Amino acid sequence: MYYVIFYYLCGEFKLIAMNIERDLYKELAQWKSKKNRKPLLLQGARQVGKTWLIKNFGEKEYKHVAYFNFEEQIELKQFFELTKQANRIIDNLSIVYGRTINPKDTLIIFDEIQECNEAINSLKYFNENAPEYSIISSGSLLGVSLSSGKSFPVGQVDFLTLYPVSFKEFLAKADQNLYKYVSSIKEVSPIPDIFFNQLIEKLRIYFITGGMPEAIKTILEDNDFNILQQVQANIIKAYKLDFSKHIRSSDIPRLDYIWSSIPSQLAKDNKKFLYRTIKSGARAREYENALLWLKHAGLIHIVNKVNKPGLPLSAYTDLSSFKVYLLDVGILRQMSNLYPDIVKTGNNLFSEFKGAFTENFILQSLVSQFGTEQYYWTSGNVAEIDFVLQYKNSIIPIEVKAETNIKSKSLISYSNRYNPEIKIRYSLKNLSFYGDLLNIPLFMVDFTEGLLSRIK
Repeated sequence: MYYVIFYYLCGEFKLIAMNIERDLYKELAQWKSKKNRKPLLLQGARQVGKTWLIKNFGEKEYKHVAYFNFEEQIELKQFFELTKQANRIIDNLSIVYGRTINPKDTLIIFDEIQECNEAINSLKYFNENAPEYSIISSGSLLGVSLSSGKSFPVGQVDFLTLYPVSFKEFLAKADQNLYKYVSSIKEVSPIPDIFFNQLIEKLRIYFITGGMPEAIKTILEDNDFNILQQVQANIIKAYKLDFSKHIRSSDIPRLDYIWSSIPSQLAKDNKKFLYRTIKSGARAREYENALLWLKHAGLIHIVNKVNKPGLPLSAYTDLSSFKVYLLDVGILRQMSNLYPDIVKTGNNLFSEFKGAFTENFILQSLVSQFGTEQYYWTSGNVAEIDFVLQYKNSIIPIEVKAETNIKSKSLISYSNRYNPEIKIRYSLKNLSFYGDLLNIPLFMVDFTEGLLSRIK
């Protein structure tokens, strides 16, 4: 499957047909070569490219790919309901596949596995009794299945999560030379303007499309903002369809209220999630399960407040205060009703909705690099640190600036109180490291871990 990347120059969109490779491919290759490999569950929200990735991986790394989709082939469920014997299941699947499934050269793919709880449970028996088979299962709601009380093969599977296409992955195909340049940076020093400005241009485009492969592919092939709008609207409709398919009908309105309220939640100066913003009179106990469902489905990220930046951060979590971000900055733009031609307004895009797009973009990258448990800190109405990162045994305050104005009373207040070893600021300023402050340009957020390893 090929995606088309573009860049904006002199008022026109230039098209380049290319295939977007995902960084997770390397982790799939590592899984294949593991000595004690278990069946793999690939998690992730709908439309992030899970099916394409594992099919592409199978075609490159195996001689054959036996693909089964539990949403399209509902009859497959009976194979797993009638027996727990792995070899009998394989025999039945071989008949459907049309040839004997050889464990030495065939990758077995169970797609949309959340539609068959018995198939999820069978992974335990494959791991215990038939570990020679390479099995990758994929599903958009595995987190929900995990918490639903059904029998789950705890300890019997490996996990990986696929997120939307990152800006780094986008850049690798949008401009190979720019990508190679950024990836080759060994010292924390300013980037020449000729590269810096081009990278900002690419980032503007990414804020419009977001990381959904189909959104990227469609707008760049057709060069039509209206088509992009429709594609992203369809993705959002698909998410809402999941609401109705997998939860009780009485809970659907609560999910919809939360989901629809997120842009307005992020548009506030204080981005703390408020239930009263969802609906007048809304109470936490009425909406907590719906919020958790959206998190497990991979549609939102919850960032909890910490009362103190101590080790580990999880020990200082205030569960009553949190912020909610969407899985993708492009989806946030669509839900915020900002038309894509805002890309032509320059850097204003980064500061729209009080910097909500930029914060969402940064959070997406932090999650993919450092894990889903992210935090923020606040001191009443005096100061707020956008994110607080636990990196190894260091606690790093992170400030996000959507523009070149980098004055920050909050970061000063935090520093005076806790004297951190390192601070990070993401902004439109150039790459630098002075004293204890690492300034990372917005377009280099995906390189944060590498930059930290160079200065620590």
